[in-house]
Amino acid sequence: MAIKIITDSGSDLPLDYMEKYNVSVIHLPVHFGHELMPEDTDTKTFYAKMAESKELPTTASPSPNQFLEAFRRVEEGTDIMVICMSSNISSTYQTAMIAMEMYQEEGHSNAIEVIDSKTFSGGLSLIVGLAAKWSMTCTSLQELKEKVLQQINEVRAYFTLDTLENVMKGGRLSRISGAVASVLNIKLLLKISEEGTVEVVEKTRGLPKALNRLLAHLDEKQHDYEKAVIAIVHSNCEKLALEIKERILQKHPFKEVLLSSMGPVMGTYAGEGGIGVAF
Repeated sequence: MAIKIITDSGSDLPLDYMEKYNVSVIHLPVHFGHELMPEDTDTKTFYAKMAESKELPTTASPSPNQFLEAFRRVEEGTDIMVICMSSNISSTYQTAMIAMEMYQEEGHSNAIEVIDSKTFSGGLSLIVGLAAKWSMTCTSLQELKEKVLQQINEVRAYFTLDTLENVMKGGRLSRISGAVASVLNIKLLLKISEEGTVEVVEKTRGLPKALNRLLAHLDEKQHDYEKAVIAIVHSNCEKLALEIKERILQKHPFKEVLLSSMGPVMGTYAGEGGIGVAF
């Protein structure tokens, strides 16, 4: 049974994975003021534009029709699995559910499942990447769903930001608190909770210390290195991400690393210089 994987642009899935496993990505609209950013804008162009802009770009959920059109393009005889970013940070999952109902009402024979990943960026990249691989060998959509839901329960994702500027601009941190943190060079170590929200784990002085604390969390989980995959995401700081990758592999020889840059959706809130890991 062929299975088509669809996700949203909050996943930051590496391009080579999209192409290798024919994963379709539904793009969330990103606006700079009244200007809609083209879907094919590369990450470097996006970060350069964001640095020049006084106001943060804004993001919105895709329309149900965007999902519905993607479902209609899937050939008959191919089931569909949609894996969305956390419903607690975006209404994209709810939008996909509406589109699924519309698709089913049209009478298509393909079975369809829409899953709330309870994560985003690196965590979603890891789940979608594994789902895409498993779709090649799973005998049914139900079998794949069970594997994906188990992975959602097991995945852990941590990240740290070099700047709090975007968090302040976006209203997620008061300017006074952010200014104090910036003066004291305080970095936040954050994690994605089981509910799919962002939690502050701890505060450190300086990025090197924050990165050390981030990497220390890899020791909390047993890894089967012959099978294990880790996702590393960065917000326009590839050199640092490659250094982090080497540090991880020296101690934790994961079979595979999914390395990617945060796209416009996640980059809007992270700002430049952010690093995240999901395992």
